[in-house]
Amino acid sequence: MQAVARDGREAPLREEDRALCAFASKLTGRQREMSRQDLEALRARGFDDRAIHDATQVAAYFNYITRVADALGVEPEEFIRPWGEERGAGLPRSGGRDTVGG
Repeated sequence: MQAVARDGREAPLREEDRALCAFASKLTGRQREMSRQDLEALRARGFDDRAIHDATQVAAYFNYITRVADALGVEPEEFIRPWGEERGAGLPRSGGRDTVGG
């Protein structure tokens, strides 16, 4: 996950995951350019309509909630490490488990 956060284009991902990341990235930054070809690229890598729908919902919700938080000046909780930060560089673990993602 850290490799994706640092540079998703260079991260060691399966083709399916790389296609999904490209889809989410385009939906996030260039949503007006989305087209049927973007859907077909996912279908060609084995994603069915439900998986595409779910991925779209997750990416869109994340985009929505981060924009709301940014607009309202919400600061991240202290226990959340910034993306790309190496394990151990942030706050100590709690109870033997990483506090981000359980």
